[in-house]
Amino acid sequence: MPQITAAGQTFTCETGANLRRVLLDNGIDLHNGKAKLINCRGIGSCGTCAVQVSGETSPRNWRENQRLAFPPHRRETSGHKRLACQTRVLGDVTVTKFTGFWGQDETIRWSPQKSDRPALDSDR
Repeated sequence: MPQITAAGQTFTCETGANLRRVLLDNGIDLHNGKAKLINCRGIGSCGTCAVQVSGETSPRNWRENQRLAFPPHRRETSGHKRLACQTRVLGDVTVTKFTGFWGQDETIRWSPQKSDRPALDSDR
């Protein structure tokens, strides 16, 4: 079973699982700000689930290519990003989320090793 590492957590999923669904099912906050309420729910039209993925995944499809080339995403910087809702996990992967409503910025919000969640006393 493939391992996914995101926001300081590692968990497994079935081969071919949808990355968006797996991240949400494991409590990973995939959407920035109000995108938690206003997103396409996984059909690939909004672009708010854009993440950087390293590892073995399905190839980009036409929907991803179109959405990630359209503002506010930028063709020149979206080449290393994927839409989690259009990505199938085929092997071990690491996931990084960026800031911006659509995840379009280049500032890291959370990385495979580090969550953006503040540490609680119970976490120490």
